[in-house]
Amino acid sequence: MSDYKLILPSMGEGVMEATVTNWIKNIGDTIAEDESVVEIATDKVDSDVPSPVSGVLKEILVPVDGIAKVGEPIAILSVDGVVEQTETTEEVDTNSDQEIADAAKSIEVEVAAIKSETVITSSDDKFYSPLVKSIAKEEGVSQAELDRITGSGKDGRVTKDDILNFVKNRGNQATNQVATISTSSAPVTQTQAPQVSAPISVGEGDEIIEMDRMRKIIAQNMLQAKQIAPHVTSFIEVDMTNIVLWRDKNKNEFLKKHGEKITFMPIFIEAVAKAIQDFPMINVSVDGDRIIKKKNINIGMAAALPSGNLIVPVIKNADQFNLAGLASQVNDLANRSRNNKLKPVEIQGGTYTITNIGSFGNTLGTPIIPQPQVAILAVGAIVKKPAVIETPQGDMIAIRHKMYLSHAYDHRVVDGALGGMFVKRVAEYLEAFDMNTPV
Repeated sequence: MSDYKLILPSMGEGVMEATVTNWIKNIGDTIAEDESVVEIATDKVDSDVPSPVSGVLKEILVPVDGIAKVGEPIAILSVDGVVEQTETTEEVDTNSDQEIADAAKSIEVEVAAIKSETVITSSDDKFYSPLVKSIAKEEGVSQAELDRITGSGKDGRVTKDDILNFVKNRGNQATNQVATISTSSAPVTQTQAPQVSAPISVGEGDEIIEMDRMRKIIAQNMLQAKQIAPHVTSFIEVDMTNIVLWRDKNKNEFLKKHGEKITFMPIFIEAVAKAIQDFPMINVSVDGDRIIKKKNINIGMAAALPSGNLIVPVIKNADQFNLAGLASQVNDLANRSRNNKLKPVEIQGGTYTITNIGSFGNTLGTPIIPQPQVAILAVGAIVKKPAVIETPQGDMIAIRHKMYLSHAYDHRVVDGALGGMFVKRVAEYLEAFDMNTPV
């Protein structure tokens, strides 16, 4: 038998390393081709790594809580025969010269920023997981502060709980430091006091539930999104009668022909993709004083997990799929979301997001824009309502299927005119849905 090195695969743009959270297989276990071997976590998503070959797990190179870099081996398998394998410590994806140059420039900028700060260098060679570094960046924790945190993990490694506790108590520490300085004769420079949450009293019978890792990431991202983008929300009511009747009539034939259930989400995505082509300045991101106009239309769809948490898989180039293709994409991503089978790259790169609050019976909502996008659409529940309709014989009252769209947008770059016209265009595409659309 020969040895095969199991490599940590590329997990998408910007993801260079991952933390090993659990070894599914133990040394000596037999592994089938494409069978999952290890669970990993990045600062974006939890995932697992399958083996591209069958064999026996011979050696584990990265222990639980250890950090693995993309392109480096994490385990050794014994396999029958000889398997060709190119050893590399570089990222699996092949980068163009321009991408390499851009990456080098980005690293230089980061290094310059670090050098510009007063940093106390740790005497130990400390390693920090992607999640810890992500929290440190979002909370403004300097390298000097990070090095001073006493880690409770293996070999003194700083865990997510360690840094979250540090952030939670940092305000009190800063207040104490200011109080100490103010009693001395040295001049005090007045600075803005850090915001500290009010103390929460825990009464008898109250239950304390620790946030899981994903809940903490969601909380951090939502707080960051509200701090960065001034949110404005526009609402419009849509007549969904044609779509509801078409779906009721054709859902069985659609399933038989395409092997996919047809829900309303693919129809929403199709309408949004068309509206983005009409109003491309919705499909942008903000980088300081620059507006980055996105070429691709990558639409995220918020999906609720059995745990109650939320994840947003992304349909890349959504405008290039027909209705059957979108249905396939939606069903596949939704199913794998619920089973925690998404790859990190599948939740990255979104340029616009749709969230279906109607699945919970809600009619209106004010969704939070996921950074770095500038808009998000919430689709409400479809309900029957009496409505006035115009006919050649005059106005009539009829029962129609109605739905509200809630469009939240970043007022830094999207004004009310653009935000309102965009959601109106989405509504127009939905109301103009052809009852004779072929399956």
